[in-house]
Amino acid sequence: MKHLLKALLLSLFVVLVGCKSATNETKAFISEDTVKKTMEEIKKVAPECDLALAERGVKQAASLWKMEDGTQEEFTSFVVKNIAKNAAEKEQLFNRICYIMESLNGTSNQLSVDLQKPLHLAGPDPIEVDYLMGSYTPFSHLSDDLFENKFAFITIINFPNYTLEEKNELGKKWNRLEWAYARLGDIFTNRVPAELTAEKGVANGNSENYIAEYNIMMGHLLSEKGEKLFPEDMVLLSHWNLRDEIKSNYANIPNAHEKQEIIYKVMERIVDQTIPQEVINNAEYDWNPYTNKTFKDGKEVTLASEGARRYQHILDAYKVEKKIDPYTPSLPTGIQRNFDGGMEMSVAQLKDLFINLVSSEQVKQVGELIKSRLGRELRPYDIWYDGFKSRSTLSEDMLTAKTQAMYPNAEAFAKDMPRMLQALGFDKEDANYLSDRIVVEGARGSGHAWGAQGRWEPARLRTRISGEGMDYKGYNIAVHEFGHNVEQVLDLYKIDYYTLNGVPNTGFTEALAFIFQKRDLDLLGFKSERNDNTTLDIFWGLYEIMGVALVDMEVWQWLYDNPEATAEDLRDATLKIAKETWNKYYYPVLGTKDSPLLAIYSHMVNSPMYLPNYPLGHIIEYQLESHFAKFTNKQDFANEIKRIYTIGRLTPQLWMQQAVGANISTQPILDEISKIMSK
Repeated sequence: MKHLLKALLLSLFVVLVGCKSATNETKAFISEDTVKKTMEEIKKVAPECDLALAERGVKQAASLWKMEDGTQEEFTSFVVKNIAKNAAEKEQLFNRICYIMESLNGTSNQLSVDLQKPLHLAGPDPIEVDYLMGSYTPFSHLSDDLFENKFAFITIINFPNYTLEEKNELGKKWNRLEWAYARLGDIFTNRVPAELTAEKGVANGNSENYIAEYNIMMGHLLSEKGEKLFPEDMVLLSHWNLRDEIKSNYANIPNAHEKQEIIYKVMERIVDQTIPQEVINNAEYDWNPYTNKTFKDGKEVTLASEGARRYQHILDAYKVEKKIDPYTPSLPTGIQRNFDGGMEMSVAQLKDLFINLVSSEQVKQVGELIKSRLGRELRPYDIWYDGFKSRSTLSEDMLTAKTQAMYPNAEAFAKDMPRMLQALGFDKEDANYLSDRIVVEGARGSGHAWGAQGRWEPARLRTRISGEGMDYKGYNIAVHEFGHNVEQVLDLYKIDYYTLNGVPNTGFTEALAFIFQKRDLDLLGFKSERNDNTTLDIFWGLYEIMGVALVDMEVWQWLYDNPEATAEDLRDATLKIAKETWNKYYYPVLGTKDSPLLAIYSHMVNSPMYLPNYPLGHIIEYQLESHFAKFTNKQDFANEIKRIYTIGRLTPQLWMQQAVGANISTQPILDEISKIMSK
């Protein structure tokens, strides 16, 4: 599930950065002579400071100092006055900056939470002012303010930025404080105008609202024979609930296969935008997705298709990124800002990881295993085959009856969190400590986790809860989000330095969310074991989500290659990319040439370029699960979670090395699948 705080932080990364303005990017205002003069003055007044590091900071500050910030002489005077003279002064300054940043981040985060509650939480339908203020970005002017009052410059001259390559190399020998200093240097590296930050917030808010209301009225779907196979009141959000309904129909229940086929057809209609717009979130019409005919009161009516509305939201996000590009010369595209900057892994690195698995012989072998278990030819939606999970032998109706009885409302889930954590191996004190810092709320959409930014805020767990209580789908999502929240509390409240709070990228928090989610049945009292099926389940999940991520990355590359594209052009290109990716890596295993299914994920619309975090999270999940398997009791499992998720925000490979002693790689799971298939 989308980790909302991390998406928010990615926006904040763009906001709180400064290097050269778009109008000043070819020539810095501060001359090289002024830089040299400034360094000579520093040598006189601060001979004990690290002069090489000071020079790095002075050069970075000079590159983003504008004429309106002061004269050449004023630049030198400012730097000399504010350079930390020795290690003790530097650490004192660091502590004060951290206090200020936590206060700014935390209060801005609290305001965002409050303003977006009408959009995110179950309750009365939002009105126009809710949509307006839900798209408001409280920190949109923060970057401008911190440069104008020169707080940003004090930070830069004392805590300069390191490149990713430097962090990966030098960071091997850094102590915790040196790492914390380096992460402070990541905050101010570009200067983006406040109006662009606000515009990005509006685009994000619009796409969030679009997806949050994209419900399919399942009781009004007609099969090929014109029959209604789903409960009258069943409402499923695209794509999350539609996907999960496909998964639930691998159990031995009536019309299971036919239900999967109907949902697959609905997904095709959503992706190619032939879905009638009026059937979305609207129970007035019956709809046959096979013929695309619609009916009202038993009579056929003609409704207009959605057209390209889905793709307009993606296009709007791209247009904002293009406007930001000139202000980030070190990362001059939204693609680079997201991957090289935000994830600290390049598109090329991620593609290599993903393609190594989706093109493997092991995928074909596991596909044959699934085919033999199902006793039929595979279909495209079998990318969500759920038969490796213990719950596939359990009726979802039975599981829902249990979860609704246990969790009639959000408060009941919150009250049960200490018990769940103790069941996972946390002692009573830790279980209460973590639970006390997590608030559970009913979600309007599918649900998400929203972490704190200040150590006085709670993390927030949102999941969909009907009037009858939390159904199994909602519970499964809630346990996933619970994993996010545990990470959010541990690596904020239990971190040694504020600038190290968090994880290297969202793939790492997704990993813990997956680990929790895999144990959802254990928490309900059903015994599930980590065995070959667990590995097969993770592997098949990787195969599915890697294709989705590859499509997402290719779509954004296409956008940058076609800057004048319309929403209709983007729709057609996305379909082409999805089909080509399917034909290359999925058709040989699952059949049905030219399936567009890999473009169904809603994240493509409301979370630009977020999807690669999921396969990365699954890779990390497997490596962590393999590490946890070395320990013999639940207490060791919980203690390792606490150790690993207080490492903090190192670079991805260095974090992984400290966590499990190895780099991020798909080879361990490929090797294990080979062993399993040879048995």
